[in-house]
Amino acid sequence: MTRPDRLRRLHFLNALFAPLTGHDLYLAGQIDAAITSSLPEAAERGPADPDFVAAAARLFARLCAAQPRHGFFHWDAAAEIAGADPLFARAGLMQGLKQLAPYTESTLLVTNLRAAHCPADRRWSPRRHRAFADTLTLLRDLAAARTRRSASVNLLFL
Repeated sequence: MTRPDRLRRLHFLNALFAPLTGHDLYLAGQIDAAITSSLPEAAERGPADPDFVAAAARLFARLCAAQPRHGFFHWDAAAEIAGADPLFARAGLMQGLKQLAPYTESTLLVTNLRAAHCPADRRWSPRRHRAFADTLTLLRDLAAARTRRSASVNLLFL
């Protein structure tokens, strides 16, 4: 793996695990080593690799389960056939926000939204860029409007 890919992966792990590690890059490196040892050929995988993201999400969910004040929800937009559609994106995010409502601190991870808008065999057109930007805006605004003011929600897009 190239140095920029490794740095991107460490930044992803640091952003995901920040509520539990306090933005410590040393701990992000240790988390990366733990995921690398548990996942075959993980050393070559980038932060956008679905298997790497799933392994990091599973580890983060296990850590959040041990902390009663911190909730976690992972929504994979590519797992649904119409994940790019604003109606289904709204439904997926609302499901996560409902699950995270009782927690004072929570993390909501949205993955593969870009892949849902433009599959690998297609090209990015201005219309797709606009639809993707509109969906991101919708999800951000929805998360801001549907969370309690006293709650701290980290919304991560990958």
